[in-house]
Amino acid sequence: MHETLQTINIEQFRSLFPGKHDASLGNDFFLTDIRYSDALQILQHPFRFDGYIGMFCIEGSISVEINMKSYLVQPNSFMVSVPGYILRVSKTSEVDLDRLHVVILAMSTDYMPAIRLDVNKLFNEGMSVMDTPVVTLNQSEYLLGEKYMELTKDILASDLVDKRDILGHLIASVMHVFTAIWSREISQARETGKKNGGRNKQILEQFLKLVSEYHTTYRNMAFYADRMCLTPKYLSKLIKQASGRSAPDWIDAFVILEAKHLLKYSDITIKEIVFRLHFPNQSVFYKFFKAHTGMTPSEYRNS
Repeated sequence: MHETLQTINIEQFRSLFPGKHDASLGNDFFLTDIRYSDALQILQHPFRFDGYIGMFCIEGSISVEINMKSYLVQPNSFMVSVPGYILRVSKTSEVDLDRLHVVILAMSTDYMPAIRLDVNKLFNEGMSVMDTPVVTLNQSEYLLGEKYMELTKDILASDLVDKRDILGHLIASVMHVFTAIWSREISQARETGKKNGGRNKQILEQFLKLVSEYHTTYRNMAFYADRMCLTPKYLSKLIKQASGRSAPDWIDAFVILEAKHLLKYSDITIKEIVFRLHFPNQSVFYKFFKAHTGMTPSEYRNS
């Protein structure tokens, strides 16, 4: 049975990079050093990762979409994604790909208890990954990150009997360090953005998080406004001010992304897609899809 958007776990993620230099702890933790890979082209299709992803950029640059917002990951920067986010590697020029050198870390949600760290509490108190998923490191932070990476590789390559727990404690240390970095970045961003409607941006991020989770079921503004304790009219106004795009447009964009994925990368019928996306009938879905893409669902599937 196909998911609405493909969900990739660590084992599947590793299989995208055969022969690459990597280290892992079963299906709990995975680290890979990538200079160039066609797998990055595969990841141009939207997907959800069943766990946590970190990307440490050493050279070159790569564009990554997180919940339909584009971010540039370039040298001395670090990107993180948490479970449930929709990811996509944007098209990157061949020049950038030839120079690209990144280290990717992936961790399962099942491994979290070994870290003995309340990640949700840590995120809520110190940072908002949704708000700032990519941060730039200064030179000392970059060098510290490199040391952590090398130590992680050494632990994974060792014969230590309890390296699962050892690695868990190391990751906890890493997360505390990067929480401090994220806190600084977010604090600076909020100070800079106050005159440009800092609260509106927070409302936008909260709205997009909800839309990412519920867009296949709820497309009316009343649902999201109620979840955010705002009136639909006021929420629409704030979203427009913060993004320059209307709230219904954002909802429709997520639905279209989901529909495109199902049409291209699954073999389920259009009737089943209509059902999964909670359209009243095929006619309504056809009109909706063509209005946003200029093509019927059948034409898009066959294109």
